[in-house]
Amino acid sequence: MLDDMVAAIDNRSAQGIAAAIGRMVSAGELPVGDRLPTVRELSKALGVSPTTVSEAWKTLAAVGAIDPRGRLGTFVRQPPGPGGTHRYRRITDGPGRFDLDLSTGFPDVGLLPDLRPIVADVSRQSLTSSYLDRPVLPELWDHLHASWPFPPEELTVVDGAMDAIDRVARELVHLGDRVVVENPTFPPVLDLFEQLGAEVIGVNLDAEGLVLAELASALEYEPRLVFVQPRAHNPTGTTWSAKRARAVSRLVAPTAAVVVEDDHSGDIASGEPVSVGTWLPDRTVHIRSYSKSHGPDLRLAAVGGAGSVIDRVTDRRLLGPGWSSRILQSVLLALLTDPTATWAVEAARHAYASRRREFTRALAERGVATTGTDGINQWVEVADERSALVGLAARGIGVAPGEPFMVRPAGDHLRITIGLLDGPISAIEHLAEQVADVAGGPGARVGRRPS
Repeated sequence: MLDDMVAAIDNRSAQGIAAAIGRMVSAGELPVGDRLPTVRELSKALGVSPTTVSEAWKTLAAVGAIDPRGRLGTFVRQPPGPGGTHRYRRITDGPGRFDLDLSTGFPDVGLLPDLRPIVADVSRQSLTSSYLDRPVLPELWDHLHASWPFPPEELTVVDGAMDAIDRVARELVHLGDRVVVENPTFPPVLDLFEQLGAEVIGVNLDAEGLVLAELASALEYEPRLVFVQPRAHNPTGTTWSAKRARAVSRLVAPTAAVVVEDDHSGDIASGEPVSVGTWLPDRTVHIRSYSKSHGPDLRLAAVGGAGSVIDRVTDRRLLGPGWSSRILQSVLLALLTDPTATWAVEAARHAYASRRREFTRALAERGVATTGTDGINQWVEVADERSALVGLAARGIGVAPGEPFMVRPAGDHLRITIGLLDGPISAIEHLAEQVADVAGGPGARVGRRPS
């Protein structure tokens, strides 16, 4: 057993050791109930310190892959999957405490379509359905299929984007598997992959999407899944170019990885929908959320693409909720086809783009660096993240820390939900001044870069 473990461990950090042993457990190469080598035995065989192996053991124990029993030894067990939402909680534990709260990532409720006439109209329809009906309303299915960025092999509706990501990931990812994500990315996604016991590989972004050289290197580790946000990326606001999406498809094609795309902003994003599925439809799962565009309480997202994955998600749901409320599906269908609602979403898209443009301009005039061109969030570079958070909080302004979004450190940042800036230009200028004041770090009146 010891020799097999040593041969399987190609990365001798604590994280690498834990991931390798986790893969062996998932593959059945370390049967449940087997006694593992001692920390001292494995550290000696690997040429690393006992502390490194102990840290790996702690990680494996935390996800339930091994069972430490003191003097009796450490044994393999089936991982039930841990809890933990520590990154998500770090960006959600502040809302409500500030005069101006821009930490949430929420849409402006004043820009959402009016649900009242839609709900009133739907309530007059026959709403009785059967357990044996199709999971997706046929009319909604047709509308979604016609608007999808590529012809999906299968399509279904679930209870929001994170529900979709969770269900797809649980069908594809097992303990020790590697997954590729953008760095930075949405914190709950990192929490989820950690719960699944996956080893996360972060790939940086440039103005057009994933950095191809880094993606090529990451794919050499044979990831099971590549998770991306091709439009209005949260937090950076990057929207991929079609050229970059095609290049990504060419890199992924020879591998076994499945691409999972989260189009969380949907119709309020300014950029055109771009998908790797245009070139790789049988290995791409595209998720489209309606929370930011039509209302968070709709709790609906469409999932379309690779039939081999979506069929498994649909079958598994039969053992749980079965389907997403067809009443809510009727509301969504009405929102997507009603001219007044469609106009409201279009107006929201223009309003968000204007707010982002003005805030970006105001920050640039003060020498503060930002990224991206799309969406309701702005990713702002600062000299000292903690100091900037405290400085803005002291002025009654709440923003989200950048660190929870990061797979690995890459400078200090703030995520500011500029989609909530509904005041006049002077209010945007004032906020930019406040951000510039704290961007330079402790003791700096302004964080402006020398011109």
